[in-house]
Amino acid sequence: MALIVQKYGGTSVGSLDRIRNVASRIKRLRDEGNQVVAVVSAMGGVTDKLIAMANDLTSEPAERELDVLLSTGEQQSIALLVMALHELGVDAVSVTGRQAGIVTTGSHTRGKIEAIDPSLMKKYISEGKVVICAGFQGIREDGMIHTLGRGGSDLSAIAVAAAVEADTCQILTDVDGVYTCDPRVVKDARKMPEVSYDEMLEMASSGTKVMQSRSVEFAKKYGVIFEVRSSLNDNPGTIVTEEHDNMESVVIRGVSIERSQARLTITGIPDEPGMSASILTALADAEINIDMIISNIAHDGLARHSVTMHSNDLGKAQAALKPILAKLGESAGVETEAGIAKLSCVGIGMRSHSGVAAKMFEALGKAGINIGIITTSEIKIAVTVDETQIEDAARVVHAAFDLDKAPAK
Repeated sequence: MALIVQKYGGTSVGSLDRIRNVASRIKRLRDEGNQVVAVVSAMGGVTDKLIAMANDLTSEPAERELDVLLSTGEQQSIALLVMALHELGVDAVSVTGRQAGIVTTGSHTRGKIEAIDPSLMKKYISEGKVVICAGFQGIREDGMIHTLGRGGSDLSAIAVAAAVEADTCQILTDVDGVYTCDPRVVKDARKMPEVSYDEMLEMASSGTKVMQSRSVEFAKKYGVIFEVRSSLNDNPGTIVTEEHDNMESVVIRGVSIERSQARLTITGIPDEPGMSASILTALADAEINIDMIISNIAHDGLARHSVTMHSNDLGKAQAALKPILAKLGESAGVETEAGIAKLSCVGIGMRSHSGVAAKMFEALGKAGINIGIITTSEIKIAVTVDETQIEDAARVVHAAFDLDKAPAK
């Protein structure tokens, strides 16, 4: 007997027929002698509808009330799924984030899981019940309902798997694994049988939408091996696990793209200690997630800092920096550029292979694709390009590294 934690996304429970399909899958696992905990998202489109209703009422919905409102989407899903399981004769029970013992911290709508008390879930499991848990939500220490941000159900599932000491964690979605690139962009993209935590984390933070990056961080921290697979078929998925020696033979594991990026450059900064800290602190206090950071000294001895972020945050970032610019004096200014995208090559094999950047840049250059900002890490090379060229860039780089071919064993 194995204890299996599964996560079903919004598409997987997007209609009553799909909820019945999920119930049948869970029943099949149960009939095979397994214990099952399923973490469930809101039905596809429900969260967007709830947000739209809030925005129709007010231009600035209170985040506390948004948490109360958005948490109802998952509660709807878990109740319907339990009803479908009862109809199949499966003893099942639903639990909200609070009942699951998920304690969170941080700002409303952007919660972080601090701890889980799985006592109630373990009690139900020991009684032979299938537990259906609401994803995306928890409870703050002050008793307030708290949501975990978009994609938070992934994080809920990984955390629940760690808390109940599951034998297996499966992230079930509308795709059947992690691909070398988005198959909608690169038609010959190949499903990977396995990928390391670090590679998955870099790919998730670089635009691969299969997994939320925070959930991968949590899985690595607590050693939760999980599989990304489809809820619509029984095909094997992609195992996300600890790095092992054989993985280094693959130089590039995958190519990720992230659209709707923007560059913000602060010019005329005195080249003095503490200037960078004051700028980045202002952006952090405004809860703006920045990605690439480039700094250099101009010919006049003044510094320039460029950062990239989602284009939706550009206006908020400019507002957050106004007080800083006022202190810097008349020489300081802000330049912005929207309409860019990020292309990333990821692979732990970069650690032991040279020439990866040269090969990537040569391929882009031959295709007439101009590169903007460049950043690197031990296992990733990322560049910005014009958003209109991002799909061509992905195809060119994917082909340059022969990612359509399975690596030699």
